Amino acid sequence: MTLYYSIVFALLVFEMAMFMVLIVPLPFSARRKLFQFLATSEVVAKINYGVRITFIFVAVLFIDAFQRMMKVTAESQISPEQKGFADLRSETNYHAKKFYAQRNVYLTGFTLFLSLILARTYSLVLDLINAQEELASTVEATGSGDAKEKQKIDALRKQVEQQQQEYNRLSDELALAKGEVGDKKFD
Repeated sequence: MTLYYSIVFALLVFEMAMFMVLIVPLPFSARRKLFQFLATSEVVAKINYGVRITFIFVAVLFIDAFQRMMKVTAESQISPEQKGFADLRSETNYHAKKFYAQRNVYLTGFTLFLSLILARTYSLVLDLINAQEELASTVEATGSGDAKEKQKIDALRKQVEQQQQEYNRLSDELALAKGEVGDKKFD
């Protein structure tokens, strides 16, 4: 494997490791500290900048590897007599070229694809952390407001009871005034 494809492979392994770090279940405080470090660190920002530039080169390598694979695949459309497969060595050489071309396409393609997945996963986890922090802050805000809400509920209950008593008193007075008060509750 050439040096630049070895570097692409190392980048792919690094991306897989970072993806595992992102999805590993951590306590909320540890995850928040990790993402705060990733968001504020100067070193991480410089590494991120370098990796983004590297992905431009990986994209160029992907295009080159794809063109080579198409070229080797087009050679397979030619009949064996035209290819010059006079012996087993030339046929083995062809299959090796095809294998390497496909390997390079897969390697660069998976590296680019995982970089997109990694960026999206990072943003989703960051959104999750922000939502959890907002939820925690609203819970704290309503936690102090629970006593106030309880007082309001108690005041409303007391008001309802007083209104019910007043309604019963007024309905009894109305019944006395009409002379409909009797011992019979059911006719």
